[in-house]
Amino acid sequence: MSGRGGLTAFVLRRAVGAVVTLLAISVIVYVVFYVTPGNVAQITCGPRCSPEQVHQVARQLNLDDPLFLRYWHFLQGLVAGQDYSTGTSVQHCSAPCLGLSYQSDQQVTQLILAKLPASLSLVSGAMVLWLLLGVGTGVLSAWRRGRFSERVLTGVTLAGTATPVFVIGLVLMIVVCGELRLLPFPQYVALTDDPEQWAWNLLLPWLSLALIEAAAFARLTRASMLETLAEDHIRTFRAYGVGERSIVGRHALRGAFAPVIALNANNVGSAIGGAVLTETLFGLPGIGQELVHAVNVVDLPVVVGMVLVIGFFVVLANAVADVLYAVADRRVVLT
Repeated sequence: MSGRGGLTAFVLRRAVGAVVTLLAISVIVYVVFYVTPGNVAQITCGPRCSPEQVHQVARQLNLDDPLFLRYWHFLQGLVAGQDYSTGTSVQHCSAPCLGLSYQSDQQVTQLILAKLPASLSLVSGAMVLWLLLGVGTGVLSAWRRGRFSERVLTGVTLAGTATPVFVIGLVLMIVVCGELRLLPFPQYVALTDDPEQWAWNLLLPWLSLALIEAAAFARLTRASMLETLAEDHIRTFRAYGVGERSIVGRHALRGAFAPVIALNANNVGSAIGGAVLTETLFGLPGIGQELVHAVNVVDLPVVVGMVLVIGFFVVLANAVADVLYAVADRRVVLT
């Protein structure tokens, strides 16, 4: 099989695996949230619903049907959309339909789409910073092993790992915005409204999240670099007089790419909905903050929709990481 054909087959296998994983996640989420003891219709509708409204929600959730049929209707909504009765009219929810919030009378899909840009803005910018800071620190730490600068970098990395993100964020706001007045206090501006203000207002949230994540990348990169530098082929390069910079930059760093790609995939996927503290601290209207609000008010359809979306991004990020593996190392295609 040619290299291009093998890569295509590998991508197709990973795509099928991602679809199967998403299907399994949907089953687990449905069972956990909708097949629970108690009055599911009452929980879904909310405490202020009348008995007639609770009965209407129970009918829309098909609670009288067998479990497999209820899940099938749930899956149909995700794939083909669904109609919801609001009492006076019928509201169509286009695919992928994640349900209807009976507490806010909003479609969950629309609610998530309104919150998603802020979360994607936060994670994308922070990802660039944590890769630059983390990988760069890890490479320097491995290259300067045993020296004073390596001990300083290791200490900074450990401090970053142990410091909560809200502490870093508060310190940055107090120093940068309060004392030095280099930046105004962050206030989210959409990228489409003003790209320059979008970047300036997200700079501190990016730094707060990136400094925490960069510590993990620095430790992982350092360990991978040291492991690669101890291998036989590296000693052979040194014996032939290859320069240390070339060894580190062209050979040892390549060996550290695989674990960095894997960690980055997990971090990006989970940070989409997991950067709750950062979003709350800086007032970013993201899906993490919305998920916390939905849990507090027991808005079950919103919670289910958020969990499914976060799961989708985790699976997508890992699928992309697998493809990057294959592009970087064609031996992966053969496994």
